[in-house]
Amino acid sequence: MANHICKNKISTMDKKITIQLTSEEFARCLFIVLMILGITVVSNFGDQDVVSNFVDQKVIKPQILEKEHLAVISENRLLSVSGKKAEHLYHPIIMQTCSRYQIDPAIVKAIIMAESGYNPRAISTKGAKGLMQLMPETAQDLGVEDCFNPQQNINGGVRHFKQLVNQFNGDFKLALAAYNAGSKTVRQYKGVPPFKETQYYIKKVFEYYKLYKNQMTEAVDRA
Repeated sequence: MANHICKNKISTMDKKITIQLTSEEFARCLFIVLMILGITVVSNFGDQDVVSNFVDQKVIKPQILEKEHLAVISENRLLSVSGKKAEHLYHPIIMQTCSRYQIDPAIVKAIIMAESGYNPRAISTKGAKGLMQLMPETAQDLGVEDCFNPQQNINGGVRHFKQLVNQFNGDFKLALAAYNAGSKTVRQYKGVPPFKETQYYIKKVFEYYKLYKNQMTEAVDRA
């Protein structure tokens, strides 16, 4: 009887040991599997930077992301307007020409930015050429022989815009509408034509104008 009880105790202990060993082995296997899965996931992300960016996106608050997004837009906007080397290159020509025709240089700079982004070799799908995007017929009427010559193009463009400003009694908005869509179209609609392209163009020029105006005012204050 005692031997039977002893054998039962030994059997029970063996089962406990077996279960414990099995649990430890299972945990070890599970750990190895998780490690393999972890390595696979990291490999699929490509590199550590991608993983870091993924984690950062989950951690950063929406408010912070929104502020950073607005800051990037503002910075890019300023760089696209005032950071171009071409603008500084053509600045003397613009100032001299605007002085001759008595036009605010900030509006001329804004027109050039909106029209060509300061690319003297720009050609539109309609055939407008150069910095201020002069159509061949308009350029010929203005005496511009080479639309890709920055000095000739700016001189012709400013002169043309001055004529439009005078034609519409100093109204820059209508003058810009005419510069984009033509004087006849503006007169036909008795104001800014209901064309999305023209309306967007005017809005874009005025946005650039404000930036250039502030920039030039700050330069005068520093001087």
